[in-house]
Amino acid sequence: MNQHPDSILIIDFGSQVTQLIARRVREAGVYSEIAPFNAAAAAFARMQPKGVILSGSPASVLDADSPRAPQIVFDSGVPVLGICYGQQTMMAQLGGEVQLGDSGEFGHAFIEVQDSCGLFNGLWTEGETHQVWMSHGDKVTSLAPGFRTVATSPGAPFAVIADDTRQYYAMQFHPEVVHTPDGGKLIANFARHVCGLAGDWTMAEFRQTKIDEIRAQVGTGRVICGLSGGVDSAVAAVLIHEAIGTQLTCVFVDHGLMRSGEADQVVGLFRNHYNIPLVHVNAETLFLNGLKGLTDPEAKRKFIGATFIEVFEAEARKIGGAEFLAQGTLYPDVIESVSFTGGPSVTIKSHHNVGGLPERMNMKLVEPLRELFKDEVRALGRELGLPDIFVGRHPFPGPGLAIRIPGEVTKERCDILRKADAIYLEEIRNAGLYDAIWQAFAVLLPVRSVGVMGDGRTYDNVLALRAVTSTDGMTAQAFEYPGGFLPRVATRIVNEVKGINRVTYDYTSKPPGTIEWE
Repeated sequence: MNQHPDSILIIDFGSQVTQLIARRVREAGVYSEIAPFNAAAAAFARMQPKGVILSGSPASVLDADSPRAPQIVFDSGVPVLGICYGQQTMMAQLGGEVQLGDSGEFGHAFIEVQDSCGLFNGLWTEGETHQVWMSHGDKVTSLAPGFRTVATSPGAPFAVIADDTRQYYAMQFHPEVVHTPDGGKLIANFARHVCGLAGDWTMAEFRQTKIDEIRAQVGTGRVICGLSGGVDSAVAAVLIHEAIGTQLTCVFVDHGLMRSGEADQVVGLFRNHYNIPLVHVNAETLFLNGLKGLTDPEAKRKFIGATFIEVFEAEARKIGGAEFLAQGTLYPDVIESVSFTGGPSVTIKSHHNVGGLPERMNMKLVEPLRELFKDEVRALGRELGLPDIFVGRHPFPGPGLAIRIPGEVTKERCDILRKADAIYLEEIRNAGLYDAIWQAFAVLLPVRSVGVMGDGRTYDNVLALRAVTSTDGMTAQAFEYPGGFLPRVATRIVNEVKGINRVTYDYTSKPPGTIEWE
């Protein structure tokens, strides 16, 4: 990561929602990074942040080997905000006491503001009651010297504490989740009011900074970029092209597992609109032949990933002379590649990645998006002038239709699913609902159903429809369609798509944690 003059360091103790803290800080216009607790001292020395946030954790501070914040954080004089476990380790390290609670406190709670503090500036005042989200077993029973109580709840007598002299603040609840309505404002108050940061970190600034960095890194060298058809690689390619022009060549491996019309859209956008050198490899037959007989989802992912690398590598050799490989790596990928207990992970989530960088290619990586979250990539894409129909479309993992066809993948089944999915998305757009949904898609189930159409019986495939809302890509709720929408979609699909005689809607939702729908 590059050093930003005004930044917040978030120390991760293993909470499943630590990424949301970084999101809330960035939403306040302030750059933030996450570092696991046992790499936090090095991150602090590198970043020289203007403030530090301590995350939650599934651990207990009462355990002998539980994680702690590095002492440099408290010796530095910068403001510190502790969240849940972050509050508890702050107290344990600064002279307070933490004990095992009689019972845990989980879910919605209400806190009462007892006093003013810098964290509440212009937001909460004494005597007010506010809804928050609790998730803890241990609790603080004695404050460290210098701290005072500024908010309480029935289950947490030290719900919010403050040491205004040192600008240390801590809370037992989670302000980063949407279940705490004012949580984002509290985090923004810490970043802007307590830490005194201007909140001027914008995509326009990021764009120019990255262009300069790409030019400095690449020089007169050549770059090759693998396009997957997704937003991430497309935005990375356009940004790099803006920096170095025809020194960039893109390779689009068309594996035949994309949604309807997407391959043509990618080729048209890059060749015709941006005039970026593009190699289009039609590899549908190769991929479908290799998928014959494969039914295990992970086996399908691994085959697609390995084959993608082989095809891409062969094209790179044909082009020749490229010293750099561009990838659309995002910040969540960077975080997930290092466990919170430290050390590189030996696996990368296979539903995010269809290929890595083989060591034998001996190329240097260009990853201009590795500091951004998904929504920030979309904002950068709009800043770069990418059409919204491309930048704003729903996520579509690299393995594509192969993971939306449980069981064996065939050309026939891909064509059936592609057509049904296109109808589904068309109706969503026609109803003006596309932007209200985070992700919507169809799944061709590995079951067949007996039905009656007209005067005859049918024995055809069952299609499942999914749609979820999400603000963070980590938690999600099933989207509630207005009355009449699903029957209309189902009728169109059954009438227009040969091979489907039944359509069902999946109301599955995901609780906090990493979201994996495929």
